[in-house]
Amino acid sequence: MTLSRPLTFLAGAAAIPLIALAVAACGGGGGATAASPPKTSSGSSATVGVASTSLGSVLVNSNGRTLYLFKGDSGTKSACAGACAAAWPPLLATGTPTAGTGLTGSKLGTTSRSDGSSQVTYNGHPLYLFIKDQKPGDVHGQGVTAFGASWFALTSSGNQASAPASTSGGGASSGGSLGY
Repeated sequence: MTLSRPLTFLAGAAAIPLIALAVAACGGGGGATAASPPKTSSGSSATVGVASTSLGSVLVNSNGRTLYLFKGDSGTKSACAGACAAAWPPLLATGTPTAGTGLTGSKLGTTSRSDGSSQVTYNGHPLYLFIKDQKPGDVHGQGVTAFGASWFALTSSGNQASAPASTSGGGASSGGSLGY
């Protein structure tokens, strides 16, 4: 009968992580809400849209995540591959990209990457996500210098956003380096 007490303790201890997992899965996210995907003027899903962030209105992908330009790119030619593309994934297209409400459709295009894939461009800039942006509204990549040049979110006019990102979110601050 000495085994019943340790087994009871072990069963109780095993329940704690399961309860924590269930609470996390139910969205203990501190009140953050997901942005709705960008839409075209006809209401269908868009490849690129505009959303409000701490930088103001910036370009976002179909999941509401901030899109960036890389100052190391030359025109529409991407200079980001390998480790760079792992940290700053290119926004790829399998067909013709669509512009959401608030964007100029003629500024949206694609460019061929060195691996043959098609990367979405806006106003001549190849578009990228940032791996440290985990949810819609994150702008941790703003002003970061990595892989030889700086990264900036884009405004709906197709230019770099000028306001620095807030440092309260634990992300890289303006002009910060990630040491890549």
